[in-house]
Amino acid sequence: MTLQIGSHTLNSPVLLAPLAGITDLPFRRLVRRFGAGLVVSEMVASQEMVQARPGARARAEVHGDLGDASVQIAGREAYWMAECAKLVVDRGARIVDINMGCPAKKVTNGYSGSALMREPDHALSLIEAVVAAVDVPVTLKMRLGWNDDEINAPAIARRAEAAGVRMIVIHGRTRCQFYKGTANWSAIRAVVDAVDVPVIANGDIVDGATARAALAASGAAGVMVGRGAQGRPWQLASIAADLGQGTTPDIPEGTALADLILEHHEAMLSFYGAEMGVKCARKHLGWYIDAHDVPKDLRRALMTATDPRAVRPLVEEAVARPVRLAA
Repeated sequence: MTLQIGSHTLNSPVLLAPLAGITDLPFRRLVRRFGAGLVVSEMVASQEMVQARPGARARAEVHGDLGDASVQIAGREAYWMAECAKLVVDRGARIVDINMGCPAKKVTNGYSGSALMREPDHALSLIEAVVAAVDVPVTLKMRLGWNDDEINAPAIARRAEAAGVRMIVIHGRTRCQFYKGTANWSAIRAVVDAVDVPVIANGDIVDGATARAALAASGAAGVMVGRGAQGRPWQLASIAADLGQGTTPDIPEGTALADLILEHHEAMLSFYGAEMGVKCARKHLGWYIDAHDVPKDLRRALMTATDPRAVRPLVEEAVARPVRLAA
């Protein structure tokens, strides 16, 4: 099960979704190391990226060990989208992804993200501008539509393919659903039937069982995993192995898990600087220990530690505890 995106061949059909504030360079490098077909940066606002607003370029940072690294860009104006696409390619991106799926109000209120699905003609002008601006493959991520009465992903997908988009990712919800209810993988099949480029299913895919169900229901060429990878950077490799692609990764436990967490923590301190790194790493620390039976006082101490040196013994104590059994 390989995926072809333009001239790029991905050796796994399991891709890492762009997640704001989560899929930064340290996390993407860790996921890629375990094994992922593709890792996508967190969304970057095109105008902010071009104008070098604080933090924007860090979100789009790529590195050689990411493989066919993809950077996701967002915006509403063709000029900024095209300029941003050229900039991220100059900075090492091998694939440019266009965001037409973000449901956040601060994005859609600016008529970007999934709001573009309500204006297909304008959305296509942005796609055409980005495709014309770069020589690398351009991909598109969107939802089924704005709401249940505006399911237009298949029509947009056809036009996007004609404009030169080489892969399409569909989150199986509408914008108005946000993340409520369950993803409708079956509805993605209409997009698969509408185009010849690979279509990737996204939404509620967290393990091998849900990946197989999503592929069966949608007919998609692969799956994209977001929240299922939080605290489990090995999960994409595990899902790929469950689908018969690659070998099952060694999932770290005990001391090995503590070492991995602390390596990730150190990478975040290096990337963001000590003060900001400690703050940004807290959510990851919480996800890592969620599976363990950690007392509230220990969790609180870990989540509020300000001295990086205090994190090591707290992490070691937390992951040495038994795994919490599912209810």
